[in-house]
Amino acid sequence: MTQVYDLLDKIRAELQNNTIVQSVTFGELSEKDLDKTTKYPLAHLVIQNGTINSNNVVFSMVIVLADVVDYNKDGNDYGNFYSNDNLQDVLNSMFQVANQVVSKMIRGDLRSDMLQIDDSVSVTPFKDKLSDEVAGWEVSFQVTMRNDISIC
Repeated sequence: MTQVYDLLDKIRAELQNNTIVQSVTFGELSEKDLDKTTKYPLAHLVIQNGTINSNNVVFSMVIVLADVVDYNKDGNDYGNFYSNDNLQDVLNSMFQVANQVVSKMIRGDLRSDMLQIDDSVSVTPFKDKLSDEVAGWEVSFQVTMRNDISIC
């Protein structure tokens, strides 16, 4: 009877062990105060809904992976392609975090802990969603866990 705790704790632990991620939060993103005190890069967990089946439970989740986009007033050697910011660096590093946590659920330690997801996961980039200085990825997936409720 601890599926929600198990789900959140195992994903949180995996994200906290990632050398890139500085903070992990949970809840409705609109209720979070993502101001200058938030430690970035950020991993934010949201449970969207759940389904109860006879042998398992399925949770629809989103992990928002975000970091601050820094601007450089000096320009770069790449012209307009890379702009004067680190947007591509942010997208690359946050995608790496997404790939690592998803891979652990598909075929790694989290799958052994009975957090199972499909082989394909939706990953959508964003910029300026949380604030005008933040970019990253929204990772959407469904996690299947064993239904451990006894009907006896």
